[in-house]
Amino acid sequence: MIQIASKRCKRENLLKRFPGAIIADVTSQATDGLVKLSPFYPHGDIPVPFSEGYTAASVEGIWQGLKVFKQEDIDLSLFANTSMKQLKRTVRKHGPVLGHRKGVKGTEIMGYEEAKHQIYIPTYRWMLEHKAMYIIERLRKASQTQTIILLDYNTCCEVDDPTKPLSHAYLVKAYTEGLYPYCDALGGNPSNTQIDHTPKQPTLFDQPINDYGEEK
Repeated sequence: MIQIASKRCKRENLLKRFPGAIIADVTSQATDGLVKLSPFYPHGDIPVPFSEGYTAASVEGIWQGLKVFKQEDIDLSLFANTSMKQLKRTVRKHGPVLGHRKGVKGTEIMGYEEAKHQIYIPTYRWMLEHKAMYIIERLRKASQTQTIILLDYNTCCEVDDPTKPLSHAYLVKAYTEGLYPYCDALGGNPSNTQIDHTPKQPTLFDQPINDYGEEK
């Protein structure tokens, strides 16, 4: 079973609710291999939707780069940002958000909900399938026998809620379990990965991982 919780929650309170759970930080502040599930992580070579020939370092770089403000259009420089910092573009600096451009050279400006479904959700899925499947396989295997708590700063699990930012941790859960908006995701490869759980502070990454997803 996979649960979503705020990164701001105290570990001891989470373990009171879910004794023996694996607490897995999937934000950009993670200190193990799970940082690769952050939309800020610079995997590289992620295709930009509706933009043939364009790629970006991170999912967040695409989401922020295609955003259109009243005072500023898209920002292609964010596609190349590998620092995991200075990716956010703010209303204070650029004025009201008009929406997201449908591709680098597109003329259509999509509203938030449409952009979420046509840009963010499919781009995050592409990242999972091409850059992080070994983590998904570990999650699938581990969640069969233990509760896993995914930590995120945003905890909204309602995909179609237009009032709150969608939790990317929920998208990890959705892809792992085959839930909306990734209902067909369980067609992926089953896991053959062995997971070692320590008794006091278990983690999905007890073994060091190299850049190819292999245990060192």
